[in-house]
Amino acid sequence: MDARFEDDGETVLVLSGTGSASDAPASVEVIGPRARAAGTVAASDDGWRAVVPLSASRWGGPVLPLPSGEYVVRATRGDGARVEVDASAPLTMLGTLRASLDGAALRIGPPIDPAYDSGEGQDALERRYATRPGGLENAVFFESFYGRNASCNPLAIDRELARVAPGVTRYWSVVDLSVQTPEGAVPVVEGGPEWWRARGASRLLVVNDWLRRRFVRRPGQVVLQTWHGTALKRLALHRPGFDPRRMAAVVKESRRWDVLLAQNPYGERILRKAYAFLRRPVWVEGYPRNDVLRTDDGVATRAALGIGADERVVLYAPTWRDDREQMVDFLDPAALAEQADAVVLVRGHSRTLLPGSDAAGPRVIDVTAYPDISRLLVVADALVTDYSSVMFDFSATGKPMYFLAPDLEHYRGELRGFYFDLPARAPGPFVQTQDELAEALADPGTVERYAERYAAWQARFNARDDGHAAERVVARILDQGFVARE
Repeated sequence: MDARFEDDGETVLVLSGTGSASDAPASVEVIGPRARAAGTVAASDDGWRAVVPLSASRWGGPVLPLPSGEYVVRATRGDGARVEVDASAPLTMLGTLRASLDGAALRIGPPIDPAYDSGEGQDALERRYATRPGGLENAVFFESFYGRNASCNPLAIDRELARVAPGVTRYWSVVDLSVQTPEGAVPVVEGGPEWWRARGASRLLVVNDWLRRRFVRRPGQVVLQTWHGTALKRLALHRPGFDPRRMAAVVKESRRWDVLLAQNPYGERILRKAYAFLRRPVWVEGYPRNDVLRTDDGVATRAALGIGADERVVLYAPTWRDDREQMVDFLDPAALAEQADAVVLVRGHSRTLLPGSDAAGPRVIDVTAYPDISRLLVVADALVTDYSSVMFDFSATGKPMYFLAPDLEHYRGELRGFYFDLPARAPGPFVQTQDELAEALADPGTVERYAERYAAWQARFNARDDGHAAERVVARILDQGFVARE
C-alpha cells in the first residue's frame, strides 16, 4: 500500500494499492477524537485508489482543515472486514496543515514550519517582530481561550466592531486553521511569523485569558482583558495554598492588561483583588457574549445541530477539574436523554477540548467543539452544571438550572474553594446523583420553588446583560481612541 499527501486546491491523503477490485476497501476514513472525514474509493482489477480529504464541516459550518491531533486511518471492505493500513508518508507541509502517516496512525499539526517549533525558532520570531521599526496598524488582535476557538466576549466585540468600524483590521489568533473565525477576519496561527507580526503590530489586543508566550507591550498598544466568566471558584491570588511562583506570575500577567471587563459589580470586586488590578479601569458593562441571549431565537442553531423545533433540550456543561484532564464522568448522557425525554447536549470546558473525545449515544450531541457556547444557551431549555461560570450567563435567560455536584466537598474544600456558599444561594436544586437529577428535571414545581432565589440571583449578576453590552464596550473602545473608526 502506498500513501502520499497532495495539496491541489484541496488537502488530501491518497492511499493506493494493487490487487483485484474485491480486495479493495469500500470505504476509507480518518477518525479523530473530535472530527472525522470520509474519502472516496475507485477500484478496478488493476488496483484501487482512495482519496480522503483532510478537512470537514461540522454543524453546517464551512469546510475547514481537520483539527491538530492524532487520527486513525480506517479502511473497510464492503462486507465490513477491515483492511490493514500499512503505509507511511513523511512529515509534509501543506497549505492548511502539516501531516505525517505511520501505518494507520495519522498525525496532523498546524501549518507552521517545524523550524519554528523550537525555543530558538520562537526567540528569533519574537526578536524580529517585537523590535521591528514602524508604527502600529489600525488593527485588533483577538484571542479566545488560547486560540482554541473564536468565541466568548472577543467574538461579540469583533462582530460589533465589524458593524460600526469596518475599516479596522481584525486578526484572530488560532491554534490551527480548523478554528472557524468571523467573516472578514484574518486568522493567524499561533507561533507562526504572521501571528507574531499581527500581535506586535495591532493597536488593540482583546483577549479573554492570559496572554500566551512572552508579550511586551509596544508603545501605543492597549490590552483589553475581557475575562470569561463571573467567578464562583477562587482565582489567581485567591487560590488555595501559598505558591510564590504562582503569585509572581499572576502579578506579572495582570500588569500586561490596560483595561479589564467585568459582567457585574460583584465580578469587578473579585477580579480586582484576585489579579491585583487595583488602579486601572474596569468596565462593568455586562458580558458582550450574552447579548445573543436577548436577541437570538435559536432557530438556526437548532437546525445546525439537527434538533427539532419541539424537542426539549438539556445542556450539560460541567467545569474542568485541576486534578484531571478530561471532562468528569458523573453523568451518562444517553441515559439522561431517555430519563428526561430530551436531547442532551454535552459541553466540556475549553480545557478538556484537546485531551477529550466526543460523547455519543441516542439523542446525545457532543458540542464541546461547537464554536460558540452562547448559541447553545439560547437553544437549551434547561442547564445542568456544577461550578461552571456558565451559570452566571444562563441565568440571564430565566430558564431553569440544575446543579449535579457529587464532588462538592472535595472541590470546594480541597481543589479550589468558593467565593460564596453556592448551595445556599443557587437558583436551582443541588443533586448528588443522576437519578436525583432526573427527578428534579421531571418535577414541575422546581421552577416555582426557586423563583425567589432566581430573581435575587439575576438582580445581583445579570443587571447589565440586556443585549447591548457589546455596543457599550465598542463605543468605549472607539471613544478612547484605542482604534480609529476610519
